[in-house]
Amino acid sequence: MKAIMVMFDSLNRHMLPPYGCDWTHAPNFQRLAEKTLTFDTSYVCSMPCMPARRDLHTGRPNFLHRSWGPLEPFDDSMPRMLKEAGVSSHLITDHYHYFEAGGSTYHGQYATWEFFRGQEGDPCIGQVADPPAVDARGSNALDSPWHRQDRINRQYMQREEDQPQTKTFKAGLDFIRRNQAEDNWFLQLETFDPHEPFFTQRQYQDLYPELLKDRSAPLLDWPKYGEVTEERELVEQCRGHYASLLSMCDARLGDILDEMDRGNMWDDTMLIVWTDHGFLLGEHDLWAKIQMPWYRELSNTPFFVWDPRCGKAGERRQSLVQPSIDLGPTMLDFFGLKPTSDMLGKSLAGVCAGDTPVREAAMFGNHGGQVNVTDGRYVYMRAPAMPDNQPLCDYTLMPTHMRDLFGVEEFADMELAEPFGFSKGCRLMKTKGRAWSKQHEYGNLLFDLEADPWQAAALNDAGQEERMKGLLRGLMQECEAPEDQYERLGL
Repeated sequence: MKAIMVMFDSLNRHMLPPYGCDWTHAPNFQRLAEKTLTFDTSYVCSMPCMPARRDLHTGRPNFLHRSWGPLEPFDDSMPRMLKEAGVSSHLITDHYHYFEAGGSTYHGQYATWEFFRGQEGDPCIGQVADPPAVDARGSNALDSPWHRQDRINRQYMQREEDQPQTKTFKAGLDFIRRNQAEDNWFLQLETFDPHEPFFTQRQYQDLYPELLKDRSAPLLDWPKYGEVTEERELVEQCRGHYASLLSMCDARLGDILDEMDRGNMWDDTMLIVWTDHGFLLGEHDLWAKIQMPWYRELSNTPFFVWDPRCGKAGERRQSLVQPSIDLGPTMLDFFGLKPTSDMLGKSLAGVCAGDTPVREAAMFGNHGGQVNVTDGRYVYMRAPAMPDNQPLCDYTLMPTHMRDLFGVEEFADMELAEPFGFSKGCRLMKTKGRAWSKQHEYGNLLFDLEADPWQAAALNDAGQEERMKGLLRGLMQECEAPEDQYERLGL
């Protein structure tokens, strides 16, 4: 048996044809839906990028215990378990966060790996001279080293074949062709796209002439995180740039589908297509993620599975699933292995075969933000109880942030916490956490997605809120949430 996992970053469900979008050019996503199962009630878990990938490896939520960071010494790792069982696990990625301090332990869990550079502000091209000036807005106009580097990188990606996404998928096709006749392998093929900045070639931009009609307008393909302040024309331009990059992703997805067709791989090869989260492009008058509630555009994600064991295709599934924690147990099950006792995610074999439910409720969020729970119909967002968002703590043996090591000052009040059940007897460093989000300002929110699918107006229903609080407490207990999280949330 073989498995291919195609992972995008910031892929919006509501901009894909299988989920009802009628204006984006994404025929291969529609083709994908015809060849796989389409999941309607798929939700995120730990957010954003690397926390979601830690979920994938460990099969359990991690955002209540620590912020963005590496795998821990006590963590289970699905790709490593496959490798140790004789299943070749191979990672191909252009997601540069793997090679920063906060992602540095992930790629080594695979049997083999490949990496392509150049996304966002990846510091890969050393150029002393400033790049050409650009009339720009939003993050495009910022001049931090990170944003300056993006402008440098773009100079060397003027052709489609020079873009990291193209190189990543070409390597994926090479791997598939080289190993098609072999058995027992898992390929994780992932691109940073369509994550911001939404940079792509003119051929994809030309698919959206109404949104990108004014080529003299200031450039906005990298919005700031927060409220929309730009005029409507620039918002539409940014949506056009996102759609253009989405269409490029669609073309590369088509290459994978073509290769599976060409090699008659559908009989013995699982195909999974998913994303870590969505991205706000002006919905709710907001840009991006993290700073605001995890609205449905961010949290209710596209998810497609072909499982050759049941052979179901062109159907939809309604069961509540969480790919980031469920795919680890699912992949282990596919290759005849059992999940560890610390994995809380569920194999989706039964959901694929007959839409058999695997959970009553799902919890999701980012470290220091609202903690959210859904039963598939209602979503309850529990905000920090106090403006200072305290107490908030990191529990870790790997003291790194996204790009940097912990500062020496962060260890001033460090304590050793007693082991959690999943830490395999290890005591952990307990330090004061950083609260990046502003989600206290939004308060507790309750939405009925059946009556209000776009979450335009929060409900005032004490009975439903109490029920959802009970579901949330149960899930927090299941994942051994530290006591300070209950205090932070006023629970």
